[in-house]
Amino acid sequence: MKKNILIILLVAITASSCGEYNKLLKSTDYEYKYEAAKNYFALGQYNRAATLLNELITILKGTVKAEESLYMLGMSYYNVQDYQTAAQTFIQYYSVYPRGTFAELARFHAGKALYLDTPEPRLDQSGTYTAIQQLQSFLEYFPQSSKQEEAQNMIFALQDKLVMKEYQSARLYYNLGNYMGNNYRACVITAQNALKDYPYTNLREDLSMLILRAKYEMAVYSVYDKRAERYRETVDEYYAFKNEFPESKYLKDADKIFKSSEQALGTGGTEETEE
Repeated sequence: MKKNILIILLVAITASSCGEYNKLLKSTDYEYKYEAAKNYFALGQYNRAATLLNELITILKGTVKAEESLYMLGMSYYNVQDYQTAAQTFIQYYSVYPRGTFAELARFHAGKALYLDTPEPRLDQSGTYTAIQQLQSFLEYFPQSSKQEEAQNMIFALQDKLVMKEYQSARLYYNLGNYMGNNYRACVITAQNALKDYPYTNLREDLSMLILRAKYEMAVYSVYDKRAERYRETVDEYYAFKNEFPESKYLKDADKIFKSSEQALGTGGTEETEE
């Protein structure tokens, strides 16, 4: 015990000196390096800790210290916001130590690191799918974890990001209109798939209104033989929309679409609409 205290005190002294740190890197006293790495980690000097830990996880392989070193290495990368490397390190940890002391935390932080590294919705969302998979895996392995709620909330946030990506794509198709093809149909399909995949999204109302608008535009620009059928589809979509969102922020626009569709069908409009 006294020896350990002396080592920690010595490490605290060497941590204050860059020159001494460079000497530490060359040292072959791995017990000394291990204690130094823990001290750097405790002091929040994560880059220095990571440099030492990267060497120690191989040298101390097969010992309890190797397990702790690997977890601390992951947390060092995590704390300097190198989330991709952190996630890889945590995945390595629970792959090597599936029942290790830090297995629960490693699985959780693997998912959270990937969550924090996900791009904004307009960019490729491959990383978002990977983050969701990691967090779902964490919940499967540790359903009673104290971090269960946080993990679930991250999954919901990531799903919202995926829905936003689909919503932006659907809007783009809508804005393109009939440019080089029937983009309104692509808008409808994209929005419908988003609603099917994420039925509880906060963007449900926006996606539903986009479908109604796109179907109306498809009817307006249809060839004569298909026009009546597509106006009827628009009217059906309107009733479905109004039934689900009776107080929608889009109700005025929806009512205008309905009235125009009814007039096009020659029914004169049988539904009272908002002016």
